[in-house]
Amino acid sequence: MSLMVDDSPAAAVGSGGDCGQTAVAVAPKAVAFAAWHSLFWLVLANAVGALLAALLIFPRLNGLLGEWTYGRWMPAHINLQLYGWCSLPLVGFLFRAYGADRAGVAQWCRPVLWMWSCGLAVGAISWLGGHSSGKLFLDWTGYSRVLFPLAQAALWLLLAVALARSWRAPENAKFAARTIKAGGLVLLALVPFAIYIASDPRVYPPINPDTGGPTGASQLESVLAIVAILLLLPLGIAKRARAWADGVAWGVFAAEFLLCLALGRGDVSHHRPVQYMSLGSLLVWLPIMPAYYAGFRWHENTRRWRIAFLCWWSVLVPTGWCLFLPGVLDHFKFTDGLVAHSLLAMAGFVTSVSIFAMVQLLGEDGWIFNGNWSFYVWQGALLAYIAAMFAAGWREGYDPAFTIVPGGLRNGLYGLRLLLGLLMLAASADWLADATALLRERAAENLGGQEFAR
Repeated sequence: MSLMVDDSPAAAVGSGGDCGQTAVAVAPKAVAFAAWHSLFWLVLANAVGALLAALLIFPRLNGLLGEWTYGRWMPAHINLQLYGWCSLPLVGFLFRAYGADRAGVAQWCRPVLWMWSCGLAVGAISWLGGHSSGKLFLDWTGYSRVLFPLAQAALWLLLAVALARSWRAPENAKFAARTIKAGGLVLLALVPFAIYIASDPRVYPPINPDTGGPTGASQLESVLAIVAILLLLPLGIAKRARAWADGVAWGVFAAEFLLCLALGRGDVSHHRPVQYMSLGSLLVWLPIMPAYYAGFRWHENTRRWRIAFLCWWSVLVPTGWCLFLPGVLDHFKFTDGLVAHSLLAMAGFVTSVSIFAMVQLLGEDGWIFNGNWSFYVWQGALLAYIAAMFAAGWREGYDPAFTIVPGGLRNGLYGLRLLLGLLMLAASADWLADATALLRERAAENLGGQEFAR
């Protein structure tokens, strides 16, 4: 069963890769605009990240920034990455899956994207002004705590209208397709309320009393949410080639879900065997996920990004489990070692899977992400960045003052961090420039078509 919709007269484009020929829907402007917005926030967040790296080497620069010092820029950096770069590709996916990018409602996609970006901009101004809930990734407070959920509600309304208009369309003819899409709307309706409630400083999730971080059960819950997205993603943007891995994947997911429910949500230490053993159950996804994705036909432009995100996945899962083990987590907690793993997750895995999805949605226009220079610079700089931060974290575990007191090794690693961050900023700027060129090209084509019609 596929949720993919055919929304263009030119919906069939040649695709092969390693899965043979298939028909892939050509992306309308809505998806291209979603890609542009996401890349804009990536470039801005990367620029802030480079500033933060510079402040760690030259702390006196804080004196030039007035009140906008390191502590103000940090929540802006991480939240712009999460709610801008990492989230907007999913918005593009939802446009396609629910048919919101087709005639009739497509003109409302751009206003929804601008509402999302404006809500995020208000949040950034709030964080730079020193207003924050104090909760990591849930810093929404004041006006931003209302405006951003409203943008999410606007997205939900657009998807609901699109589904209602296409309820009897061929792509929704099957009961399974209707059930999944309607169920998805029910879950998406909860997101604005969840963001608003979770941002309350009085509401806090279970914690690991030995580290102050998440418990094994909480991490299992978070990873299963990512697994669910990975399992649903192909259903909205690709045709199935073979389905032998589907039953295994969804069966394992159901078992993991039941395990997550059985663990409960109390404050539990990572020294409890049931915590790290249950988290280790995620290792079963190492062979399952590549096999599952091999069962779909993908546009040939996605090949390098599909390989990239599966490679990062194969590193992310086992390293995440190893870092949670007793003794290992005790050594790396509060160090740059966990920064390295966050980079592996966000800049490595999430970025690769987001671009992979956007390239599939964009079809032939996915060339904007496939420049050799930007691809290899991003991946190579990121790999070196992760290695440098793991080295710093390992040293810091023995000497907590290592990253505070200037020294040759410390300054060298942090200088390398700044250089690599600038390279990643340049790669993301290259993608944004190409995305801007694509939108201008499409606008010129539309203007030429209108003139021809006259």
